[in-house]
Amino acid sequence: MERREFIRKLVVGTGIGAGVVVAGSAGLIGYYQPRKALYSDEASGGKERVDGSRKVVVIGGGLAGISASLELAHRGFEVTLVESSAALGGKLTGWDIEALGEHFPVEHGFHGFFDQYYNLNEIFACAGIKKEVFTSSPGYPVIFKNFPKEIYGQTSKYFPLNVLSIIEQSKRLDLISFLKNSNGMISTAELFRYEYNKTFQHYDSIDFLTYCRKGEALPAFVDTVLHPFSDATMNRMEVLSAAEALRYFHFYFMGNPEGLSFKITNRDCMSALINPLEAKLKELGVRLRKGCTARTIQVEGERVAGVVVDRPESGGALSLRVDSAKVPKKGFAALLTAEGVPVMVGREGGGFRAYDGRCTHMGCPVSPDTVTGGFACPCHAGRFDASGHPVSGPPKAPLARLAVSVEGDMVVVTQAGGGERLACDYCVVASNVRGIRELVKSSHLNRPEFEANVASLGEADPYAVYRLWLDRPIASKDFPFYTVSGYTYTDSVSIYSDFQEPFISWAKKHGGSVVELHAYAIAPEDIRPEAEIKAAMLQEMHTIFPETKAAKLLHELFMQQSNFSRWAPGDHALRPGVETPFSNLFLAGDWVKVDAPVFLMEASAFTGRMAANAIFRQESVKPVPLPIVPMQGLFA
Repeated sequence: MERREFIRKLVVGTGIGAGVVVAGSAGLIGYYQPRKALYSDEASGGKERVDGSRKVVVIGGGLAGISASLELAHRGFEVTLVESSAALGGKLTGWDIEALGEHFPVEHGFHGFFDQYYNLNEIFACAGIKKEVFTSSPGYPVIFKNFPKEIYGQTSKYFPLNVLSIIEQSKRLDLISFLKNSNGMISTAELFRYEYNKTFQHYDSIDFLTYCRKGEALPAFVDTVLHPFSDATMNRMEVLSAAEALRYFHFYFMGNPEGLSFKITNRDCMSALINPLEAKLKELGVRLRKGCTARTIQVEGERVAGVVVDRPESGGALSLRVDSAKVPKKGFAALLTAEGVPVMVGREGGGFRAYDGRCTHMGCPVSPDTVTGGFACPCHAGRFDASGHPVSGPPKAPLARLAVSVEGDMVVVTQAGGGERLACDYCVVASNVRGIRELVKSSHLNRPEFEANVASLGEADPYAVYRLWLDRPIASKDFPFYTVSGYTYTDSVSIYSDFQEPFISWAKKHGGSVVELHAYAIAPEDIRPEAEIKAAMLQEMHTIFPETKAAKLLHELFMQQSNFSRWAPGDHALRPGVETPFSNLFLAGDWVKVDAPVFLMEASAFTGRMAANAIFRQESVKPVPLPIVPMQGLFA
């Protein structure tokens, strides 16, 4: 029997028992395994460094922008990296808070760094980040609401033993059920048949939940494996493209040679990862423009000639007309310009005052705070007073004060345009979805199809992060991190006092614990006021770890935001790729359309390097090799 067909029959099921699998030769198992590969789109050869002076403006200081900037600077390009926040890092950025008489670092939520993040790990190594900042997770446990806990990541990573061992150790799955349910096995085997063109052609039009039901996948397998892990895409199973889900499972589970092993940082990501990356950028001569926002791209013919940037406090060009009757006598009205820019308008003496409502930390829309009379950012718990000055949280710059005039019964709010022009030979836009949409819309590029594709990009449902300082340890936990399934809000639990300083030391000193609850994607029907969501998540924690019912809550930090990429059915066909209609404009980010099997942080690093390689090709510079998991599934 041909070897691939033999393995196929072992998994899909033709009466060959598990004992035959175990008794199979090591040579057969080793013959057909997923193996680390290189992305085939990159030609070899070329110069080590660019000739002469070539200026590149990179917009966005997250992992995509950092990756592109590092590679370009290594090859002699003059790079200016523009980031609207006061700090680099994107979703890995962090800031300090004061709590319980001490200072603590906080960030957007828990991050796991998988072994198949080949490009991201190379970027870390390039910055001299030592392996010592990481701790290997002892396993990947999943806590279910209605049935027993499952633990993954502690089994063999060799196919098919990895799959069979999961079934063998599972409390809900069994091999006999798999072998008996041929339809369910065919659906499950599709996870091993990932092939970019065919997968997206056949499955991008339906959501993943429909795919599972239509394929008659085993309900226990859906509940135990597919549902909890697909939620980690930050998109709910009900609105996640089935094709994107198949790519996701291929990248993380079925097609990667590393197994489910991942690492966590033993101190906050800002100090462990982003600060060393920033130091490396500076060492290579990258010009950092933190706290600056790219407002428009200037085009001459078929090429980008420059980027206009300004600082958050300068506001940028905007205008708004509102009936004065809509402005409250106390506090502020939260309004939107025609372009979707939030504006806060209130009364001052006999007149009016207005502020740009974009938080100066990362651009999230602020809202009036009825308690203080100022403004609050729901994303990262930033607070501003009634004059727009930051008083707590990560924001450093004040909200931009806008010009206000009165025309009859109308209040007219304006902010003149302007800003600094950065001339460039090349431009890489590596912002998040919201950033690229706003930038392209304001630039009036006169490329309808490209502009429509960018405008079609979406954000996933909001997610929430709730960090709690408790007065006692969590005695029943066995792992530092848990995926959670079956609850309304909580999708994961991280016990920071088990793996990260200074929380470890604080917990030892005070006999407490620091826990973070994460809601990956909140369904529209579950959007509630902050107090209600917090109360629900607390109750869910009490159910998961009953001893926390008696714990005293010493301090809390709650953040709710929406900035992860949406992966809905039909989105993929409209996504813009790395290359654009302009010969020197390139895109990077996890939202960019690529045929490579990459996802989340690895997709950001990968596309950042892809954008750099596209520039290298034009300058005959040697490209960067791009390691990936196999392009196709085992049975493609």
